[in-house]
Amino acid sequence: MGGSHKRLKPGVLFIFITVCLDMVALGIAIPVLPHLIQGFVGTVSAAGWWSGLFNSLWGLTQFGCSPILGALSDRFGRRPIILLSNLGLALDYLIMAIAPNLWCLLIGRVLNGVTSSSITTAYAYISDISEPDERAQMYGYVGAAFGLGFVLGPTLGGLLGDIDLRLPFWIAGLLSLVNAIYGALVLPESLDQAHRKPFSLKDANPVASILFLWRAKSVMRMALISMVSNFAHHVIPATFVLYASYRLGWGQREVGLAMAYYAVWAIIVQGGLTGIVVKTIGEKATLVVGLLCGTLGFISYGYNTNWHIFLFSIPLMGFWGMTNAALQSLMTTRVKVDEQGLLQGALSSLMSLSGIIAPFVFGYILSVMTRPGVDKVWSGTAFFAAALTLLVALLMSLGVRDRAKGEPAPPKAPNIHHDGEPLF
Repeated sequence: MGGSHKRLKPGVLFIFITVCLDMVALGIAIPVLPHLIQGFVGTVSAAGWWSGLFNSLWGLTQFGCSPILGALSDRFGRRPIILLSNLGLALDYLIMAIAPNLWCLLIGRVLNGVTSSSITTAYAYISDISEPDERAQMYGYVGAAFGLGFVLGPTLGGLLGDIDLRLPFWIAGLLSLVNAIYGALVLPESLDQAHRKPFSLKDANPVASILFLWRAKSVMRMALISMVSNFAHHVIPATFVLYASYRLGWGQREVGLAMAYYAVWAIIVQGGLTGIVVKTIGEKATLVVGLLCGTLGFISYGYNTNWHIFLFSIPLMGFWGMTNAALQSLMTTRVKVDEQGLLQGALSSLMSLSGIIAPFVFGYILSVMTRPGVDKVWSGTAFFAAALTLLVALLMSLGVRDRAKGEPAPPKAPNIHHDGEPLF
């Protein structure tokens, strides 16, 4: 980075802040959205099915739009895509705040999937401005921004939701608008003209985007691990709020505080420990340890009968957060600088593909296991299924080749990076 480091410093700070504010907005909505859905449909069982459908359609829009936004950022730069997305998010939350029925709420959720697809651009921005040896730590900082946003967001959402279920969406929209204004004032462009590439719809559709990963065989296995891990993650937004309400009798306040507790661990792990762990044991070992912690954490979630168990299981889930930083560091050093946006768009397409299927699967499991006559002990089955999924990712990770010290990275300009949701 050389002399450009000081010039780009406001951009680094903005990416941290914009991810943090986006997660605050997302976190505000998470404790209340399933209850808002339940208010329209009635029972926990019906709400579980509809919550799965909501999240599956969200994943479908991400699948279609992420590669387009990634390719557009390779053509026009990262800055305009990030700013337009923040404005779009403000509109999405407004629609959900005033939705008079389930279908209007669904429209707002789908539009939210379109505009939040720009998280791929934020990761590409980080790749633009960081050296290969810095990337695991830089992605750890982004993970810490996710965590910080989730300390504030769910807690605030739970408290506001106790006042009015609609109030959190108004606040989320306001935060997204503030984010856009702040970015317009301080965010510099990270991708210079010399490293931009023409936009092509042929390359910017999800299928072509995934084929890019097939051609870039050095990252294909890691991309699939990321996809499988992300599949397991979707059990959280699809089922956790309703599961905690059904099994433990928790309301929005308790769910928000539990998410904030997780987020503290995410900040500790991703903001402080990830870089240390990677330097000590390497990226591959960090990946394996992270997946193992996630597997054990989900098993603990499924057996959960009281809040004491969460004191044990949530820290384990916090260490799962190292997985994405290790994968991103390994993958971004294996593609060229003008392909970073395409890489992130392709990864987001895979994540979204899992996000189309997983929420509906986990939501359906919760729906079946909370029907009348089914013992409550089986209500955690969706988390056991997520643990099994992570075990598959763990076995796949054993075949990953670690990056040797001093291994050359793809060409990078002298002056001149991915994950949709936090892992609570």
